[in-house]
Amino acid sequence: MMPQINPTLAMILVLVGFYLVYAVCLYTFQHAIMFPGMRTLEGVEPPDLPDGAERFWVRVDDKPVEGWLLPPTQEIKRSPLVIFAHGNAELIDFFKDRFQTFRDSGLAVALVGYPGYGRSKGSASERTLIDTFTKAYDVLLARDDVDGQNVILVGRSMGGGAACLLADRRPSKALILISTYQSMLKMSRRYLVPSFLVRSPLNNIDVLRRYPNPVLVLHGPEDLVIPYSHGVALAEAAADGTLWTYEHVAHVDCPPDWDAFCVRTLEYLYETGILNR
Repeated sequence: MMPQINPTLAMILVLVGFYLVYAVCLYTFQHAIMFPGMRTLEGVEPPDLPDGAERFWVRVDDKPVEGWLLPPTQEIKRSPLVIFAHGNAELIDFFKDRFQTFRDSGLAVALVGYPGYGRSKGSASERTLIDTFTKAYDVLLARDDVDGQNVILVGRSMGGGAACLLADRRPSKALILISTYQSMLKMSRRYLVPSFLVRSPLNNIDVLRRYPNPVLVLHGPEDLVIPYSHGVALAEAAADGTLWTYEHVAHVDCPPDWDAFCVRTLEYLYETGILNR
């Protein structure tokens, strides 16, 4: 006769089996989950570039990744540079008009894409983001019309991780994080995933503990994607951190008005001495 299995033990074994399958699937497909734009977002050819904008390319794993440089709207010999990293379900195309206030104030803005997004080839991960953004930085700062002493990094949502990766490897005057997470290790706990299964940890809070310059964090308490507590923790971890709280603003709506964000951010950069008027 076959021995009877205790029903409670059988249920535990089934649940453990389901969890192991769940964990294996998350480990295998986590980059597709973290960077869904690799498979769902396609860029238009040719792109609709703003007036005066230039396309540039860097090669990551021997595949082309696209960026746009939006110069100031006025003649400036060497302009401060803002490098922007977008969210995981966005394209550089979405932001072509959102930094007009920066451009009108004499700043250049670089929109850097991700491997596999839009017209770019390859696959996004922490490793390829490091390669993409450090190469883009080096290409941009080799230009005669860019002031390499005045570089500001801006990242939104997933792009906050890209901005932090760059801030940890190249000099910058300030770091601005919009609706950004502490780390993927912290985020993984919401999905009951142990940290050792996270292949791209994107440990932003550790970067901020080392970062010597001002950090500006924007976040909304009603963010259901990345909890507001992450923004609070990031601002507190920085040696010189400032938190702007946007009430009644969800994840995708932060900041709610990009022109107002640019105006307020410029005032912050001038008042803190990060940029000179």
